Amino acid sequence: MKISRGAGTSSIKDTEKEKASEESQKVVDYSDPFSISTLLDNLNSGKFGSVTADIKALIDRKVQMFGPHLPHNPLLSKLFVDAEKNQSKQASELANPQACLNVIDLEDDSVDVPSRPLPIVVLSDDEDEVDKRPSHPFREVLLMQPPAEQCPTREIKVRGYVESTIPMEERVSTAGEIEVEKDKGIYVGVEEDGDDQTKTEDDGLGNIWQEMSMALEISKNVGEDNSSDENMAEDGDDCDHSFVLKDDLGYVCRICGVIGRGIETIIDVQFNKVKRSNRTYMSDYRSDKDRDSSDIIGVKLCEDNLVVTDIAAHPRHMKHMKPHQVEGFNFLRRNLVSDNPGGCILAHAPGSGKTFMIISFIQSFLAKYPQARPLVVLPKGILATWKKEFQIWQVEDIPLLDFYSVKADSRAQQLDVLGKWVEQKSILFLGYKQFSAIICDSGTSNISATCQDILLKQPSILILDEGHTPRNENTDVLQSLAKVQTPRKVVLSGTLYQNHVKEVFNILNLVRPKFLKLDTSRAVVKRIMSRVHIPHTKKQIKANAQSNFYELVEHSLLSDEDFKRKVTVIQDLREMTSKVLHYYKGDFLDELPGLVDFTVVLDLSPRQKSETQKLKKFARKMKMAAVGSATYLHPKLNTLSEKIVPADDKMDELLEKLDIKDGVKAKFFLNMLSLCEAAGEKLLVFSQYLLPLKFVERLTVKMKGWSLGREIFVISGESNAEEREWSMEQFNNSPNSKVFLGSIKACGEGISLVGASRIIILDVPFNPSVTRQAIGRAFRPGQTKKVYAYRLVSADSPEEEDHAACFKKELISRMWFEWNEYCGYQNFQVETVDVNDCGDLFLESPLLREDVKVLYRR
Repeated sequence: MKISRGAGTSSIKDTEKEKASEESQKVVDYSDPFSISTLLDNLNSGKFGSVTADIKALIDRKVQMFGPHLPHNPLLSKLFVDAEKNQSKQASELANPQACLNVIDLEDDSVDVPSRPLPIVVLSDDEDEVDKRPSHPFREVLLMQPPAEQCPTREIKVRGYVESTIPMEERVSTAGEIEVEKDKGIYVGVEEDGDDQTKTEDDGLGNIWQEMSMALEISKNVGEDNSSDENMAEDGDDCDHSFVLKDDLGYVCRICGVIGRGIETIIDVQFNKVKRSNRTYMSDYRSDKDRDSSDIIGVKLCEDNLVVTDIAAHPRHMKHMKPHQVEGFNFLRRNLVSDNPGGCILAHAPGSGKTFMIISFIQSFLAKYPQARPLVVLPKGILATWKKEFQIWQVEDIPLLDFYSVKADSRAQQLDVLGKWVEQKSILFLGYKQFSAIICDSGTSNISATCQDILLKQPSILILDEGHTPRNENTDVLQSLAKVQTPRKVVLSGTLYQNHVKEVFNILNLVRPKFLKLDTSRAVVKRIMSRVHIPHTKKQIKANAQSNFYELVEHSLLSDEDFKRKVTVIQDLREMTSKVLHYYKGDFLDELPGLVDFTVVLDLSPRQKSETQKLKKFARKMKMAAVGSATYLHPKLNTLSEKIVPADDKMDELLEKLDIKDGVKAKFFLNMLSLCEAAGEKLLVFSQYLLPLKFVERLTVKMKGWSLGREIFVISGESNAEEREWSMEQFNNSPNSKVFLGSIKACGEGISLVGASRIIILDVPFNPSVTRQAIGRAFRPGQTKKVYAYRLVSADSPEEEDHAACFKKELISRMWFEWNEYCGYQNFQVETVDVNDCGDLFLESPLLREDVKVLYRR
């Protein structure tokens, strides 16, 4: 009995559980996040039937039948709409007879409100639903708006789908389109009080219509312009966006993928590449007969047009920029693109890519300010290099104008080029001597005055490459450049410090007039003057306070025995110039195979020692250095004038009579050349003077049997741009090239000679930065071998004294710009090394070391 009763009880409980489970299936648990989607799937499964599908099928058949006739007879659309309304209403009542009694479904077209029918246009953002709709004809519909006193907004036309349930009074316009009668209508969800015709007070719904109009405009823009998708999903997004630049998309969040700024707004808007048939001239430029100088004077760039706006480097350039170049670009932007623009200095090491960086900035600057006129002043010899770099990195085809390519020698011809620069978006290149010659021209002609007026007033930005050139305040070059009216002046220099501290501040005064008197400088100047040590020999303070400041700073950096005090002066100098001067030592050069910089002090031969004594008769130091440079190479050369270089035949006659062992530097050169030939390396030789270069050239031809233009290449101040380019190309790439001879002034800046891995500096320039620039021709990006530099100095001669003076100048530069706390409290000194332990197999060879007296390594 117990068992049977237990079994009966369990069967009853099972039956109750089944009934409860069946009832629970009918209840929707809205706590389940997937409840709604599950319910909809059940309704669309087909087991309950689909009245809507049948009605849509009937509507599609009607559309196919009446569609072609509706454009010709618009009245048929009213019958079509009324029939469609009745069918959809019946279907909705069958599906849910109680729904329409108490609930108004805004998405249900069959809703019948207790008022006259309301015209509605349904705008859906669901693309999938739009695709599922039948292909009904489209009509242009006017959205109804409340009376003018309630909503003073304009009419809005929306082209969209004409819903089948819209009862309306239509009339055919002259254009054949269906025009909706303007009616106040009924506000959905708002009960009306009283008659619409007698209601005149504001019901507070005017803003709703404005918001609706705005929503419709936004919806229309989204449908028409995909670029606005980048701003979608911003509301409610909790992502802390971190945008990165992608070439095909723009600035994209690397976390959630949202596009912050489309690529078309970065490139297409800023850089509109205009195709021109001629890079230099405009095809529709006016002839000389139609223009006189007064027209040029009348064209003046208004600085007010340069509205301050942020600029950015082009994405193509950003791919190739190194970190120091990105910092330099941002430094230029902070100084040149601001409410109060001013000049600045980029003191980056030779070979660090200053030209590429400034080209990128100029193109971004012109993209934002197309009315701007950049002027680039540079040494004549590197103009071809600049143009070549522009062709590599140009984003927009900007004409490059200069006087050399068109041979504009007269003022009238130069005015013609300047006129083209003023009238079109272009960049003008001038040499330092050309610029100062035009500005300092004392001629009274209108043409000369017009040229001066253009160069002083028209430039929007002034770029000075190798900007240490105008460093002497007594020269015409610096005084002419100071007269240019633009505040945007940029100095590019790989070796900013040349000879004296005063020269650096002359350049600072050029980019920022009266630099020491600026508010940001005065306090630092007083602090430095209170800290520096004033020696007894300088107790007499000069009347010129600035000159006094320069001398005391230079003395402190060079001779102050208290190194801690010297460090405080360095820190104050850097603080004073931090916003104006951007220095980069060239750490990226650490990626290259390496540089070993030797100073080789050579013992003179007896013949040379006797000739060196005769040099003391020269009172002028420059004369002594010029004659001494030839004498230290070989004593026979002192019979020749350093100003007139002899012809090849006369030099060959001299070579027949001399003993090469009498010239210690000539012997060092020949032995180095033989070692380079055996090792498969190329040699680069620099000198300040042409006579030593000519001697080395003819000596190589005689001893090696090589020829000029095949194994030997020469660049001097007389070489034109085509010869320079060809010589560099052949030397770097030709397997036959062996030695390159260059004037240190003509090719010590702005060119690349990475084919060489050995460098000889034959003499000692008074300016140590010249030697650094020369070494930088080979030790630069593109070099694949370790570079060895040999600075040849004659022992016990005036040249050794010149070397000591140059080293002191170089020491000041390194202390000012390169010292840091990791260097410790010690001076930068060269290291004396033994020839046998120098680490250079060439110097360890008996061919070279027999004449070496002392060897220094930097």
